[in-house]
Amino acid sequence: MKHICTFTAVACFLIPTASATSTSDTSTSDTATTETPDEQTMVVVASSEAGLSPLDTPAAVSVRYGEEMRHAAPQINLSEGLAGIPGVQIQNRQNFAQDLQMSIRGYGARSAFGIRGFRMYVDGIPATMPDGQGQLSSVDIASIDHVEVLRGPFSALYGNASGGVINVTTETGSEPPTIGSSVYFGSFGSWRYGLKANGATGDGTQPGDVDYTVSTTRFTTHGYRDHSGAQKNLTNAKLGVRIDDASKLSLIVNSVDINANDPGGLTESEWKDNPQQSPRAEQYNTRKTIKQTQAGLRYERQLSLKDDVSIMMYAGERETTQYQSIPLAPQLRPSHAGGVITLQRHYQGVDSRWTHRGAVGVPVTFTTGLNYENMSENREGYNNFRMNDGIPEFGQKGNLRRNEHNLMWNIDPYLQTLWQLTDRFSLDAGVRYSSVWFDSNDHYVTAGNGDDSGNASYHKLLPAGAFKYALTDAWNVYMAVGRGFETPTINELSYRSDGQSGLNFDLKPSTNNTFEIGSKTRTGDGLLTVALFQTNTDDEIVVDTSSGGRTTYKNAGKTRRQGAELSWEQRFSGDWRVKTSWTWLDATYRNNVCNDQNCSGNRMPGIARNLGFASLGYQPDEGWYTGTDVVYMSDVMTNDENNEKVPSYTVVGLNTGYKFNYSNFTIDIFGRVDNLFDKKYAGSVIVNESNSRYYESAPGRNYGVGISVSYALGDL
Repeated sequence: MKHICTFTAVACFLIPTASATSTSDTSTSDTATTETPDEQTMVVVASSEAGLSPLDTPAAVSVRYGEEMRHAAPQINLSEGLAGIPGVQIQNRQNFAQDLQMSIRGYGARSAFGIRGFRMYVDGIPATMPDGQGQLSSVDIASIDHVEVLRGPFSALYGNASGGVINVTTETGSEPPTIGSSVYFGSFGSWRYGLKANGATGDGTQPGDVDYTVSTTRFTTHGYRDHSGAQKNLTNAKLGVRIDDASKLSLIVNSVDINANDPGGLTESEWKDNPQQSPRAEQYNTRKTIKQTQAGLRYERQLSLKDDVSIMMYAGERETTQYQSIPLAPQLRPSHAGGVITLQRHYQGVDSRWTHRGAVGVPVTFTTGLNYENMSENREGYNNFRMNDGIPEFGQKGNLRRNEHNLMWNIDPYLQTLWQLTDRFSLDAGVRYSSVWFDSNDHYVTAGNGDDSGNASYHKLLPAGAFKYALTDAWNVYMAVGRGFETPTINELSYRSDGQSGLNFDLKPSTNNTFEIGSKTRTGDGLLTVALFQTNTDDEIVVDTSSGGRTTYKNAGKTRRQGAELSWEQRFSGDWRVKTSWTWLDATYRNNVCNDQNCSGNRMPGIARNLGFASLGYQPDEGWYTGTDVVYMSDVMTNDENNEKVPSYTVVGLNTGYKFNYSNFTIDIFGRVDNLFDKKYAGSVIVNESNSRYYESAPGRNYGVGISVSYALGDL
């Protein structure tokens, strides 16, 4: 297909939750054990502002609220606020050219950059493209209301993902209007400063009522490592208008601009000798620039007491230029795509859904919808050098070596139902049919580099279901099953392991089946959760080779992930709070994926077998506060052969501050120390890097101070 014109859609997943769910404290959610679906709300993760109920949802789900994510924090990376969620492995790579490294139940650990293996949404707009590749850099922590993290088989209902879903909802403005500013200064010349304004006219229930939130931040850093400086500008805005008693229109706009150097990976000996060095980055001047702007429009209307509809439309564009550390000789091959990548992506979509609450013998709620997504990409490659008197000058955009136009689109109808079989027993069941198409047109055809145009399509039926039983009003148990589907991303299709040009259409999509059981118990003003799961995957997509910033992929046959997730959050004695979590994840190959040895039974690289987290804090509404946190991560294999691993580590952080109100002002001053005991460790791993440059160093002891000031216009 040479030309198409389609719409794209926000993938939706619907989960029952009590209508009285609190959005300020996960431990105070009312149980829905005696309510019918008519009395409940069906939460669409990708667009709802009501929030999930961690107690009542029959799946592994965690919620983090914006206020706690901003508490005594730099507000630079999502890794600050999402640490300690069971099943989630998230690391700051100290490399803003490559984004954070994040995986859910092991899915996404192989990603060379950005996020992979799970879906992500911000105010209903996908941060994940139709091919499954996404990024976290557009999330504005300063304006987050809450973040929902869904793990396990229910993620199958999102289509092209396996590990789970992350949904970010930003603040909705309310009275009185408030303006604020925040500043943070930390080690390595790191500065972040921002402005935010939010408010509303009216309470949002009357025609003509308007709510708004606007936030902008700027971040700069010299970087912990050599050649790792970065600048980032981020703006996020949300405007809502109540059209009439039954409908509302919301506009969401987001923009991010990043200019970052890329320090690259280190070998074990380089890391041990000097973890801050970047021995190849200066020679090739490795770096990346990213510019992205997107906007979305959501229309919601209540048709009757039992029916409502919504339509979400969005569009955006993203431009990326990356300079890689590829030596001269490979770039001189006729089939090589060069050491500079430029991408221009345009994406757009629409999602429509209808929810009905009624009865078919027993109370039932169902939602049906259609998602349609599209992305077009212009991908060009250039030499990362120019010749000057026969001598290559690296870090310069040279001759064109690649020029192709890629299209990706999908259409996914889905149906999700909730059956309240008895007062205490409920069934969630749904199905989605996911179809994904790729089409590539090669416009760079020369001697030694033939026409590499091609196309592929993938289709999969994705059922999922869960039973929940309320043993008491404060204790629920559940069992869930589901199927996941994950196609190759355009990045994974981009290069072939044989060094020839053209897309790697030999890659097949992976499919997985998950079985999970869990228990959730309210413990006074807290919540205790346990989940046990096993996921079997066919045709797992794994790294084949990774060198010079270029990674190729292959199918690994069969893999198995099995694990246990435990978390406990509690508030006690009024102002004391404790959070603890533990994850055990055994992820192994069930087939041989290595070329020169048998890797069957080996651990999958990039995935820690054990993750532990604990935090304790004294957090009154005003006055002095203090807290500490401990993070443990076991060793991580660096490659499929399991012949090298990154050591385990434990790091400790401390924070303290003072918060007070004066007239209409709220002022918060804090300081923090991270890696208190100056532990030397590798914070992330480049999986299967063919030159054994697996290590990405984390900083030693580092410090930061910050202040935020807000002013409420009008009476409090």
